[in-house]
Amino acid sequence: MVNHSSLDNTMTFTSYGPFRPINYFFFTLTLLVYLLSIFSNVLLMLLIYFESSLHKPMYIFLFNLAVNGLIGGSTIWPKIMESLLSDTQKISFVACLLQFFWCYFYISSAYTTFSVMAYDRYVSICKPLQYHSIMTPGKVKTLLAAANIVPLFSISGLVYLSSRVPLCKYTIKNLFCDAITFLNIACVKSALVNLYGVGMLAGLVVSPCIIILLSYAVILNVSLKASKDAQKKALSTCSPHLITFVNFAMGIIFFAFYYRYNSSFPEEIYIIITVDVFLIPPLLNPIIYGIRTKEIRTCFVKTVRKKERYFRVLNFFTVKVRVQSAPINVRFNDYIN
Repeated sequence: MVNHSSLDNTMTFTSYGPFRPINYFFFTLTLLVYLLSIFSNVLLMLLIYFESSLHKPMYIFLFNLAVNGLIGGSTIWPKIMESLLSDTQKISFVACLLQFFWCYFYISSAYTTFSVMAYDRYVSICKPLQYHSIMTPGKVKTLLAAANIVPLFSISGLVYLSSRVPLCKYTIKNLFCDAITFLNIACVKSALVNLYGVGMLAGLVVSPCIIILLSYAVILNVSLKASKDAQKKALSTCSPHLITFVNFAMGIIFFAFYYRYNSSFPEEIYIIITVDVFLIPPLLNPIIYGIRTKEIRTCFVKTVRKKERYFRVLNFFTVKVRVQSAPINVRFNDYIN
């Protein structure tokens, strides 16, 4: 049994293999998608922050989802890109724990945020007259705090318990550190960690999924009884949320299946699942909401047009100043000569 009480211990990833020239291609592709996801999420956040018309509960929750996407992408991809260009892929024990924490915080916070957004859509469509009295600023702050604080403390407990389990080796077969990593290299199977993990799965994944499914079941039932215009409005409002949730949930389901039956799947499947969970949602979520949500699309177009008018005015005055200053320069030069 290896003593892991020292914080200076180093862990080694074995999934990358030796460095190959094709790693430059994977590095470039990953970097481009990662930078694009950062740009799209930051753009969405700035749009929501500066546009007063988007200061509504739905877009405040969407802002939180964009922040969560930045956390998820930045947790593992910089380290993966570093490992792609390195001959030895190592990570410190503390850094591995931090990566483990932020990976699971990203996943659990995404589920809680999706459930809060589903509740907001339920109130908006099923109780439109009481919407503003229900979704008060205080209620929004409470829901937003719960969507982040509950995962924060829950994942902290899991990371702490996992860090106390004695390890027999420091070689990791995954691309990054997570709970399964510590279970696979532990000398003993901790019943407490397993029980805590099951409870966390029920509270932070299963419960939000039930809330989301029930919310949209009620929304669907109400929409079927409404007019065509109301159905169209409900569809346009809810479809971005459903698309992003289904994409994220399917990735997590495949993730869980891979870990349960990892001996039956090739390693390439694991890489695809990792990309689908940690790289694709942070990239697609702001794009889907930007395309499918009319208010965001309208505000984006309005902002672009404002910038165009600003640069046109700036260019006009720049040209005018140049034209007016030209005779002065000539007279000055004549005076010097």
